[in-house]
Amino acid sequence: MVAPVGGHRRSALRYGHVVLSRWQGWFAAIVVTLAAGTLMFLDVTDGALRRWWSGHALTTDMVSGLLVLLITVLVIDQVVRLRQIKDRARAVAAQAAIMVSQARRSSQAVSQALTGSGDRDAASDEFRTYMLMLLVSAPVLIDANASRSFLEQAQSLGGEMALVLGVTGGTPGQAGVSTTRMDHAVQGLKDASAPLLQVLDPETRAAVRGEDPG
Repeated sequence: MVAPVGGHRRSALRYGHVVLSRWQGWFAAIVVTLAAGTLMFLDVTDGALRRWWSGHALTTDMVSGLLVLLITVLVIDQVVRLRQIKDRARAVAAQAAIMVSQARRSSQAVSQALTGSGDRDAASDEFRTYMLMLLVSAPVLIDANASRSFLEQAQSLGGEMALVLGVTGGTPGQAGVSTTRMDHAVQGLKDASAPLLQVLDPETRAAVRGEDPG
């Protein structure tokens, strides 16, 4: 279930380039805005410069047009990109919330099947649902560092649940060890989800993690 190391490395490099270009874009936008503001200030306060601009109409039009274009491309592009990042953070948070909720249901069903108080077929169905959701969520979660750590923890939990289902009906000692490891994996998934769920309200976060909102 774990993605190849090369794939993770390429994804990490791509994410780093996106972050770098975003900060470069903001720097360029600030520089262009300051340059436009400086020229406007000099045009108002410096008569000689104002007369020079009046005597070079073509140059004035080209410079002003270029500044307007740069401000439009850089500043507005950064604002749109920020909105996209915010929207993506909410999409990732929603996906993580769904995964954590399904992980809780699946792990409980698997644990109950192991102790004999639940149905093994129902536990297997919950496990298959969890793994299908994991496959669907992987493309959304693979890009950024925090969401990729969550994805890796979700994969680890899937492996632990598969091991527990494999020892159902086995020796009690082996079952106890498997359940303990699965419980640790569930807690690790909750911990990994914390940074992703910050965009949600506290009540929703508590409900997702199975905690008391009070």
